[in-house]
Amino acid sequence: MKNLLSGNAAIARGAYEAGVILAAGYPGTPSTEILENLSRYKNVYSEWAPNEKVALEVALGSSFSGARSLVTMKHVGVNVAADPLLTSAYTGVNGGLVLVSADDPGMHSSQNEQDNRRLAALAKLPVLEPASSQEAKEMVLQGFEISEKYDIPVILRITTRIAHSQGYVLLKDPVSREVREYNKNPRKNLMVPGYARMRRIDLDKRVENLRLYSEDTPVNCIEGSSSAVGIITSGVSYQYVKEVLPNTAVFKLGMTNPLPVQRIKEFAGSVEKLYIVEELEPFIEEQLQILGINATGKDLFPNTGEFSPGLLRSIFARAGVLEEDEHKNAEIDDAPAVPGRPPVLCPGCPHRGVFYTLRKMKLSVTGDIGCYTLGGLPPIEGIDSCVCMGASIGMAHGAEKVSPVMKDKTVAVIGDSTFMHSGITGLLNLVYNKGTSTVIILDNRTTAMTGHQDHPATGCTLMGEKAPELDIEALCRALGVNRVNTVDPLDLSQLKETIKNEIDAAEPSVIIARRPCALLSKEPVGPRVEVDLESCEGCGACLKLGCPAISMQEDKASVDPFTCNGCGICIQVCKFGALVKGGNSSV
Repeated sequence: MKNLLSGNAAIARGAYEAGVILAAGYPGTPSTEILENLSRYKNVYSEWAPNEKVALEVALGSSFSGARSLVTMKHVGVNVAADPLLTSAYTGVNGGLVLVSADDPGMHSSQNEQDNRRLAALAKLPVLEPASSQEAKEMVLQGFEISEKYDIPVILRITTRIAHSQGYVLLKDPVSREVREYNKNPRKNLMVPGYARMRRIDLDKRVENLRLYSEDTPVNCIEGSSSAVGIITSGVSYQYVKEVLPNTAVFKLGMTNPLPVQRIKEFAGSVEKLYIVEELEPFIEEQLQILGINATGKDLFPNTGEFSPGLLRSIFARAGVLEEDEHKNAEIDDAPAVPGRPPVLCPGCPHRGVFYTLRKMKLSVTGDIGCYTLGGLPPIEGIDSCVCMGASIGMAHGAEKVSPVMKDKTVAVIGDSTFMHSGITGLLNLVYNKGTSTVIILDNRTTAMTGHQDHPATGCTLMGEKAPELDIEALCRALGVNRVNTVDPLDLSQLKETIKNEIDAAEPSVIIARRPCALLSKEPVGPRVEVDLESCEGCGACLKLGCPAISMQEDKASVDPFTCNGCGICIQVCKFGALVKGGNSSV
């Protein structure tokens, strides 16, 4: 039977068919839907971990105990998990272990554009790269077979287009879910220096065996024949190449680390001109250069952003591979440009009032990763920085320690899920090292930007079971914070007064701005807002909130009743009383 599945859903199906017993991860676009789909298979235990490092450690414990285990994360999440990941290459596995790294060329939802093939090479781990949903499913099974045969974790690298595009997938029955026998083996699993040195030597032997495997595996295959032009490519770039140059010889790499060196040499010798088409870094190209293989790659193709059929047509036309007329007359090309639609906080978002207030107070704000990061964009502009998960608290502390000006004018802002991901240790450091910074935890009761996943403070697990609900206030006090306040972020006067009191305090403080995400309920927060046109002066103060429901019509404020969530922040902002509560709570 065939089903139309996204790449993420196909990976989940592959894990189910491969006999995975445990899966763990942290939600991060474009990887999130893998575990959401896998959690629907009730005979696979699935969980959201507080962060990617913990997720991998859970999967390692499961693997050591003999179970096939899957761990999922976006590309920057692998940075968080790097500590156990690099050492797991030394220890190896018992039950197979596959880590899905979802890279994000073009940075659709990420703060950087790293290519995790580089990190895999650093860790000496094999990499599989699917080019379709069907391959995504099949390579999960292949990954577990490689993992167990060669005693090593395997990275399945996907990109945004593979994760979210759909294709038909052939479904099969799952293999039996068996847990291998656990053997107590400190020389293999206890990485003290004496044992680690032996495992380091053993790792090189396993990598060499993987090189031989790469030469023979059918996922590395040559399609077509041509004595003139040959192309080496992988992943979604393969699909673009086949669309643009369907009759050209292509060496399609499904395993990109280690590379099938001998077969690549033979392929290169069979063509007059060799091109390497790979998104982001010249990972394949540089290895071919070391081997002395003459190929054209990043001299033509960009090392930033996503590729597309139109981009490749243009480049190959300039290179003379395509006839100019063939390029110009192509029926299928990139979609025409459409007007930009910058991301904004949702109507009724509880974060909007926080950032409006911080900007009005002219404070410096170290920000963090989440949908609230949008509070740094015009017109709100309430965040000064965003680096990585959990960075806001440490950065505020560092600024405070070196600048008397920043000490009294800087606050850190972090979401509830991000606080549990990597903010707790930052707050502990702040208290321990006698900082006085104020931290605002934006508690909207969910992991919002990735699609409303649960976390330790929501009282629910990935599999829908009730769980202990973390008391954030009690946790902050346990870390040594004496000043912990909880406020309603829709009450701007209370919010401003609380922030002022806490930044003036000579000790660390936490403000928990708590109100559920506006999208968790279909009901408006309150009566939808109307405009008293006679009172409106057209000053535009309400536009500085960046609310999608508010616009100007004929120099007067206008509120779209179908978009307004009734949060009432604009009413508090208007100095002329022109924005008022409507008579009904719904339209």
